[in-house]
Amino acid sequence: MSLLVTVPTAELAADIIAAGPLPDGVHVQVWDMATPPPAERIDIVVPSYLGRQRFSSLDGIDVGLVQGQMIGYEAVIGSIPAGVPFANAASVHETATAELAVGLVIAAQRQLPRFVRAQDAGVWDRGFTSSLADRRVLLVGLGGVGRGIARRLGGFEASITAVAQSARTEHLDGVGDIAVHPLSALPALLPEAEIVILSLPGGPGTQQLFDAAMLARMPDDALLVNVGRGTVIDTDALVAEGGRIRAALDVMDPEPLPEGHPLWTTPGVLFTPHVGGASSAMRPRVAALVRRQIAHLLAGEEPENLIPH
Repeated sequence: MSLLVTVPTAELAADIIAAGPLPDGVHVQVWDMATPPPAERIDIVVPSYLGRQRFSSLDGIDVGLVQGQMIGYEAVIGSIPAGVPFANAASVHETATAELAVGLVIAAQRQLPRFVRAQDAGVWDRGFTSSLADRRVLLVGLGGVGRGIARRLGGFEASITAVAQSARTEHLDGVGDIAVHPLSALPALLPEAEIVILSLPGGPGTQQLFDAAMLARMPDDALLVNVGRGTVIDTDALVAEGGRIRAALDVMDPEPLPEGHPLWTTPGVLFTPHVGGASSAMRPRVAALVRRQIAHLLAGEEPENLIPH
């Protein structure tokens, strides 16, 4: 069986090929979707990770699967031609994003930005900071990223509770049983949470879930961490808090943050520029996912991570 896979960069093509011999008839070709398609039939198209998504280039050709490189898909799903299957990159970014979430918590709790600034200024600035140990942590969202965060928090001696779509008790290796409350319980849980970590997807159901009223329920000096989607937090409401609560964000609304936006200088806010998945773990995991999708197609099986559209 002949099968053509296009990828946007030579580096990704090399990663796919380097992972082991491909089945006979499988060809991997570089196509950034900015030039005419290399064939009338492409079995798997992998668009670019960042930058312009040129889905109009798929019009008029036969495409078996569009394999995205991101977990999120809200911004692109409407641009993919009708009838073309689309899969997101679940399994690729969860580990790195969970790492960054825990890193943001530690950086904010132990005031690492303060000490970096002191080092730059040549100042020996000792101080007493907050811990992660013994803190009450509320995870809002318990999908792949949320579970990854929970597992990494397991060794930090923190108390972990979670909120998700449905109530349950979930057992995670290295953590034990976690009480999972329904999303409707969020307002009642926030006043007791010292650290709140968001890993929710975007979309109408989570749009500005953390609005002024919800933020007001958080106790003074609580830490709000967001590695899900920036639209989950009402940015104006967060700015209006004026540092009463702290925030550590990898995602925000708008992105990129415009020059002069008040979030740049809001007290108690630390952020990174949406780099949760941008690590050395990404490329080999994308390559592994593409190889699994190749195996599924060759076996006549349904691809992984299909997103209805």
